[in-house]
Amino acid sequence: MRRTTRIADAVNRVHHLLLTIVVFGIIYRYCRIDANDPFKCGALLNKGQWLDSDPRWKSENAFQNWQPPGCLLGVYKKEGIQNCFRTRRLVFVGDSTTRQIFWAVAQKMDRDRANAAIDEMLRLEDHRHMDLEFHSHGVMLQFVWDTWLNSTRLEQELKDFEAYPGKDDKSSAGLMVLGAPGLWQARHGQGDYLKGFQRSIDAVNIQMDHNIADATVSRNTFSRRGESPNIILLTPVQVPWYQDLSPSRVETITPEKINEMNNYLRTLSTTKLKILWSYSRMTEGIGGAYEDSGLHVVSNVAHQKADVALHSRCNTAAIGGYPFDGTCCSTYMQPGIAQCFIIFMAMVLPMLLVFRRRFTSLSRRLPSLEVMVALSTFMAVLGYCFYADRTHIFEKAHRHFQFQEFYIACIAVAIAGLLSVRSNESSESEFLNRPQSDEWKGWMQFLVLIYHYTHASPILWIYEIVRLVVASYLFLTGYGHTMYFLQKGDYSFKRVTTVLVRLNLMGCVLPYVMRNDYMFYYFGPLVSFWFVVVFYTLRLGRDYNSNLYFLVAKLLLSVGVVTGITMIPGVLEFVAFILKTLCNISWDVVEWRFRVFLDIYIAFFGMLLAFLVHRRRLLKAGLAPETVLDHILQLSNAWVGIFASVTTILALILIPIFFIVSHGHTKQDYNFWHPYFSIVPIISFIALRNCHQLLRKYHSTLFAWLGKFSLETYVLQYHIWLAGDGKGLLRLGLWDDWVEKVVITLLFLWVSRGVGGATQVLTTWIVDGDVRGDGGSRPGSREGIELGRLERGVLRPGGDDEDKSTGRSNKTGSGEGRSGWRLGGMLVVMWIANITYK
Repeated sequence: MRRTTRIADAVNRVHHLLLTIVVFGIIYRYCRIDANDPFKCGALLNKGQWLDSDPRWKSENAFQNWQPPGCLLGVYKKEGIQNCFRTRRLVFVGDSTTRQIFWAVAQKMDRDRANAAIDEMLRLEDHRHMDLEFHSHGVMLQFVWDTWLNSTRLEQELKDFEAYPGKDDKSSAGLMVLGAPGLWQARHGQGDYLKGFQRSIDAVNIQMDHNIADATVSRNTFSRRGESPNIILLTPVQVPWYQDLSPSRVETITPEKINEMNNYLRTLSTTKLKILWSYSRMTEGIGGAYEDSGLHVVSNVAHQKADVALHSRCNTAAIGGYPFDGTCCSTYMQPGIAQCFIIFMAMVLPMLLVFRRRFTSLSRRLPSLEVMVALSTFMAVLGYCFYADRTHIFEKAHRHFQFQEFYIACIAVAIAGLLSVRSNESSESEFLNRPQSDEWKGWMQFLVLIYHYTHASPILWIYEIVRLVVASYLFLTGYGHTMYFLQKGDYSFKRVTTVLVRLNLMGCVLPYVMRNDYMFYYFGPLVSFWFVVVFYTLRLGRDYNSNLYFLVAKLLLSVGVVTGITMIPGVLEFVAFILKTLCNISWDVVEWRFRVFLDIYIAFFGMLLAFLVHRRRLLKAGLAPETVLDHILQLSNAWVGIFASVTTILALILIPIFFIVSHGHTKQDYNFWHPYFSIVPIISFIALRNCHQLLRKYHSTLFAWLGKFSLETYVLQYHIWLAGDGKGLLRLGLWDDWVEKVVITLLFLWVSRGVGGATQVLTTWIVDGDVRGDGGSRPGSREGIELGRLERGVLRPGGDDEDKSTGRSNKTGSGEGRSGWRLGGMLVVMWIANITYK
């Protein structure tokens, strides 16, 4: 025990040191290295790289993941463009390379209409040299054919342009993208190409400096209106893919000319004109990025160029609602009351811990030391989530699936898990014992984390495995809660509140800090829902729960009720309407119905198995009379040869999966069959894991360790391991990519473990009202995803906690009334916060 304590203390010290290094490192990077570009606007305009596995080859799936340094480039869609520009125009001026960006934005607004307009344009004889307009959903896009940047139309647009126009001024364009006239100067400018290019750029540059200097509305005033300043962007000269140019173009469009003109643009670094150098990086040395002409880029590259331009204009105002997956050149929303309160408490609580030791009077007015430490930990982690995922202090990066990364992570975790295999305690070698269930949850949670981190969701067979993992969690939810109720007979208010508070404490508080909603962390609500289903199913007619036939009838009735509530149109919609009207809670009914239906029967199978296991234990202990059905059930437990058992079980696992993979080619196909067959591989795994005493006797301590706080890892992963509400990855911007992955992962697991312990203490404090400083009063068993831990051995009647004749708990708890008032007060506070919070 002492050796284990010393190791734990050493691990904690290492993590504290690592956290200190990380905190000071990112503050230094943010305040010193990134001081001139804190919002990553410069990074967006000037740098970046493709994350696609092999972008050299032309493919529909290539060039979809452009990574600016330290930020996330989101995908703008119709709604985002509408909210950004409102009545402002988007103007594109230049040649056919600029026209590609114009059409890319048009396709974002309305792909079908844009494609039809392109086809109509191509049918015109003089379609190459014409101005274009595209209207969609109140937004106007204009393209001006001006290969020299010297047209009267451009001159007028520049005169009308205002970076900070008045509220009613509609003349200025919201975004202007000017294509540098280098290709036409190189091809038709003859010996005077460079001077002609300089004259065109200088004219635009002078007009830009004049208009920005004369702005009459400050940036702060403009931003308070929820708008971004208007902007003019200049593209560099498009470097062609020289190998594919036609012979006539090869003679005139030479690398020397293109380099000279782009070098001149680089001398304008002190000007107000913003140049999109990232466009050159998108095609630099990559032949697959070009169409056959060697001049124009493929569609995916054009769309990424459009997103860069849109982010430069639209993200400079405060980012809208979650997910916050477009962080480049963005200004996060200023902290509100909830965020400021959390940050304040995260600073004050540690000071109170110090002062309470010096002032006895203060100590008497505060909760116990254990509760104060838990509150400090809880608040500090909330603040950590906010600064990590709602500020630019941490960097963000895109996820991109690579089989190699996925396999390496899975193999490394599997090896570590096998190396940590240890023997259970002598009393914990029963069927689906506590260490085994923790182990099961742990390796499944590792798989889910790897699945999210590596962005493996597009891979169908990995998606199917993860769906089985989620079903397994819900199976264990039904099993664990049912086993507890059957053993303890405890259907008290305290029990219900303990479970629900434990499952939802972090998930209910975090949305106020992160400006998302409760349903975002869907697994907490999901396991809470199934706990309530288990509770009411067993609570009604509990005196007859020992009767198998009665219990099965209740299960079937419960199946019908849950199916009806979930699938009958209008029921959930009515509940959502009530929640929105009375509590200002937005509930995505479509998403909830999808989540419930995917595993709508699996928890009931868990309940049934728990009843059978519980009854078998009672029979072994001589506490229940045998029936004919019991004899039949015992025959099914007769041992067969290990070889036959293993091969049969593996067949049961592989056959249904093979069937689904072979006949279902999409996620939708698989999702249709999943609720009906997922029980087969789950039961097969349980049988395999428990088919011999040797297998039940050992477990992986690493997996069991994670399984004890898997709920915390699920919730916190979105903000302190992933980023952008799970759309990207968190980065420090300090070290090598792999070093940062290891550091952030270690901190994430350590923080999750700390929050798990803190949440248990706070749950007991909320429900019981007190937690003794010596640790004597401990929180209830872990529930749901943490799975009702099984009591050791068979519960014997006549114990301190239950009536000898009925098996019901006699602990009514004198504090249940006070607990109800405390919880009621918390709900009132949350209700006020919901209806007033923005």
